[in-house]
Amino acid sequence: MVKNSSILLISILVFSFITSAIAQIPEGVFITDQDNIRHELKVSDEYFIHTIYQTSPSKFIKTVGGFYTISNSSLEVQLEFNSDYAVDSVSIVKIPYKFKKGQLIFDLDTVLVFDQIKPLTQDLDGQWLFATRGPDTGQVRRGEENSRKTLKYLQDNRFQWIAFNTESFKFHGTGGGSFSSKNGVYTELIDFFSKDNSRVGAALNFNYELQNTDWHHTGMNSKGKPMYEIWSKRVSK
Repeated sequence: MVKNSSILLISILVFSFITSAIAQIPEGVFITDQDNIRHELKVSDEYFIHTIYQTSPSKFIKTVGGFYTISNSSLEVQLEFNSDYAVDSVSIVKIPYKFKKGQLIFDLDTVLVFDQIKPLTQDLDGQWLFATRGPDTGQVRRGEENSRKTLKYLQDNRFQWIAFNTESFKFHGTGGGSFSSKNGVYTELIDFFSKDNSRVGAALNFNYELQNTDWHHTGMNSKGKPMYEIWSKRVSK
């Protein structure tokens, strides 16, 4: 009896381990294109962003994001932002999914099959919250405790900034695309921009310097005026 119980226990543990392994989603950026509409996912070990935009002609459609958990092959996201919140009032999304042969599959009314883009490690990878205008002379900073946030998320050559309010759920805007950060030069190539679709295709060059957990971001803004921003690395919950 003891032997049979031990075998049963081992079988349960092995099954639990396999189930857990299958349920996990790799960190990275996933993309699918359907009828000129791109769905782009950015996934860390705890954060999830889903953005939808039309590639030609350029048109922003929607973005949602927040902290997620996984249970029974379903992704549940407690949203921090939802660009359509004023219309649909959605603050939690649940997405049944599978990860099969390197593809992430969302089992929704319309099945979405995502391919992971090639991982690429660069300076500035990670999540950043806007802290203050520079130079850093001791002014009050905006941080995690503030409901008004501007998040910049950089991963695998893709970037996105999102301005939102976690208390009122007011959405202020977003933009994103590809980026490079090397030898103190940070470049963005815009693929979507919620406030002005005509900005798509623009390339923006800045200088950057990492100081402890701060990113000092300097250069000229879109209006040709000097800009100095300080972003702080977001600490995992």
